[in-house]
Amino acid sequence: KLRPGGEYISHEEMDALTQLTRCFARAKPEDKMEIVHSFQRQGFVSAMTGDGVNDAPALHAADIGVAMGIQGTEVAKGASKMILMDDNFCSIVTAVERGRVIYAGIQKFVAFIMSVHIAEVLQIFVCVVANIPVM
Repeated sequence: KLRPGGEYISHEEMDALTQLTRCFARAKPEDKMEIVHSFQRQGFVSAMTGDGVNDAPALHAADIGVAMGIQGTEVAKGASKMILMDDNFCSIVTAVERGRVIYAGIQKFVAFIMSVHIAEVLQIFVCVVANIPVM
């Protein structure tokens, strides 16, 4: 479907295909690169999984390359940004959930620090503008 007659379909046709397809399976390594580039042209974040040397270019080109930790080659692990230590795709969901919890905690911490220290900054600013000694 990606290469009818041996030639790749046009960028416009590839982009239309990637918009309609939720998951590509059993793709050839060179097809993976075309899929990644199509998603990136459209402004999407692309994730690619792989375990072999031939998957390394697509893993590196993707926004999030995911390599298999048990069966994956060292080349694939080096080219990826995430390594599944148990080769279980459910680990990706767990990692994303934990990452979101951590991110939400950081947001709450920053909001708290900003709200507490804004009063101090405002007080010092008023003292400096009004030429009042700070201490």
